[in-house]
Amino acid sequence: MIHCGKKRICAVATCILIFATALICSWKDPQLQNNLTRKIFPQAATVSPAGQLCRGKPARDAITPLTDNRTFIVSAYFDNREGKVTRVIGIVHHEDVKELFCWFCCQPNGKTYVSKATIDVHSDRFGFPYGAADIVCSEPENCDPTHVSIHQSPLGNIDQLPSFEIKNRKAEPFPVDFTVCISAMFGHYNNVLQFVQSMEMYKILGVQKVVIYKNNCSHLMEKVLRLYMEEGTVEIIPWPINSHLKVSSKWHFSMDGKDIGYYGQITALNDCLYHNMQRSKFVILNDADEIILPLKHPDWKTMMSSLQEQNPGTAVFLFENHIFPESISTPMFNISSWNTVPGVNILNHVHREPDRKDVFNPKKMIVDPRKVIQTSVHSVLHAYGNSVNVPMDVALIYHCREPLQANLPRESLIRDTTLWRYNSSLIMNVNKVLYQTVL
Repeated sequence: MIHCGKKRICAVATCILIFATALICSWKDPQLQNNLTRKIFPQAATVSPAGQLCRGKPARDAITPLTDNRTFIVSAYFDNREGKVTRVIGIVHHEDVKELFCWFCCQPNGKTYVSKATIDVHSDRFGFPYGAADIVCSEPENCDPTHVSIHQSPLGNIDQLPSFEIKNRKAEPFPVDFTVCISAMFGHYNNVLQFVQSMEMYKILGVQKVVIYKNNCSHLMEKVLRLYMEEGTVEIIPWPINSHLKVSSKWHFSMDGKDIGYYGQITALNDCLYHNMQRSKFVILNDADEIILPLKHPDWKTMMSSLQEQNPGTAVFLFENHIFPESISTPMFNISSWNTVPGVNILNHVHREPDRKDVFNPKKMIVDPRKVIQTSVHSVLHAYGNSVNVPMDVALIYHCREPLQANLPRESLIRDTTLWRYNSSLIMNVNKVLYQTVL
């Protein structure tokens, strides 16, 4: 009897030991633990396996699609101007994307915290189904996350999600005063001569950095871009948006019923704004065929110093666009070697179209990026400071392109030779670039 009882006790003890071992092993399984902890969202936290801090697949491309193929992520930025948030710049379908979540990675322990995002689709979609969006999440307390993943659900496996570095975490002294944002270069862009002239004018006026969101361009243009990249002036951000969406070269859906307008220009401009928020004192938002020409000052630095003194606290300075039609030529600077270079010689176009009655002249901007939340092409959508229209006698945008008023005779145009003030330096600098790349 006693011997039989001992066997029964041993059997029970063995069963208990096996059950406890199985429970401990299953609890250590990271996938099961992930699922259990996220049920207590939003305070859910999961510990990464030892040696694997900030799990997830690092995003390698400039545009990263999520699995829904309705959300496309560009970059993530820290923003502490109103609370402590991560602002993710992206493109979303304005109706189909209802809910997104930020999965934060916190250091030094690599814990993952999940919080629900606010999806703010920019108002300037111009009728297209896809538009620029800010995907904003509050960051967890007692944590400065280094990376974030965006997902449609608070549940899932972080190892399968793309991970984005959260930029602008550290405030640093501005390395440059002026950065030009150009978006987007597309259509096998080949206006080489005008591009080089614009770049050299930017440098004369005070630019140290030009950021270009490049979809495609000609082989010759690639050589020019490579030179400017090697000298440190140009930064290229690849912009393969047509690999993900049907893109239009028009600005409004009624002109071309595609997914998104003008190659996602507004998304690129907003990303460029945040990309340079801690790098540049001012950001200029214009196209490659546009130059903000000061009329009262020799360069942008003295012009902006004067404008800021007159308008303290201003976030946005708006400059009026004026068309200098490439169809009207004044051949004052016919440089024979330039004739073999594709593109427009802006020095030969110094007649601008007059204002049209009851027609709005679009504007482009020089902004303090730290005071802007969202921007469109011709104005900002949300900012912390005022916007000021800069008088035309202070500066205007020289925009050399095909005419908008093609029927006007030459005598109806306004001769404006402001550009010629820079002709000597411009010709010398353009020649240096062309002889290294094209000629």
